[in-house]
Amino acid sequence: MQVLDLCRDKFRELIRSHDLAGDEVEVITARPLAPEEAIGVPTRRDFPLLKGKEVMIQARFRDSSGQAYTDMPAPFQGRLADVIALPLRTNYERAVFVATYNAVMRHLGLVDHTLHCRDNEPDECARLLREHVEHIVSCGAAASRVTAAAGRSGKGLAPRIAVIGLQPAIVSALAGAGSFQVRVTDMDPANIGTSRQGVVIESAERNPDLIDWADLVLSTGTVLANGTVEDVLAVLRDKPIIFYGVTAAGPAKLMGYERFCPCSR
Repeated sequence: MQVLDLCRDKFRELIRSHDLAGDEVEVITARPLAPEEAIGVPTRRDFPLLKGKEVMIQARFRDSSGQAYTDMPAPFQGRLADVIALPLRTNYERAVFVATYNAVMRHLGLVDHTLHCRDNEPDECARLLREHVEHIVSCGAAASRVTAAAGRSGKGLAPRIAVIGLQPAIVSALAGAGSFQVRVTDMDPANIGTSRQGVVIESAERNPDLIDWADLVLSTGTVLANGTVEDVLAVLRDKPIIFYGVTAAGPAKLMGYERFCPCSR
């Protein structure tokens, strides 16, 4: 089964077991969340949210909220049963589903950190992620898991990190450290061919090649809302993967994948 189908089945079970089927969920997209609402006022100005390439939608359920990135924001208001019934064929439907799933999972105490970090916290998150990756590739079993993932790095060579989805602060932190070989893909044509910290951004069509090349994969959670997560997982095989960002909160928990999002709320 596909990831969101599995999430839907789990979601249906949660709704039934907690008797939530009649509750309504409001997704705040009558107007897209303004950049300042979603991310505050960071010093960096090259985040997709600030460039208008992506929009954050927010679902509110009782006392909890969940968010998801999308390039197709639109209003939605309805019962949880209506969310379950969404066909999940479009980026809009997937984003509404994922944001709602995150909100309900948070309400039930099953996930946390479902609201985007703000102001200069994305830079702090990137620094912490770099330290986390350094720890993974240098400590005990974690080190062997990465360097032996495909046997490609070889002794004395920098570990290979594939970043699926351009997050400028993360790329700057990883590539600027000088400790890794880094390759990055993105779906935005305006980013493809540009350079960040000496790393040329490649097309998302190159994802299979990057994943095959890499020792460790870092993937934006947005792949869950834009319909590309299956393509990523299909070629992952036994490679370790870390999802970053708020979109992946609930689905990553369900799938048993690591998510890194320490500065979110």
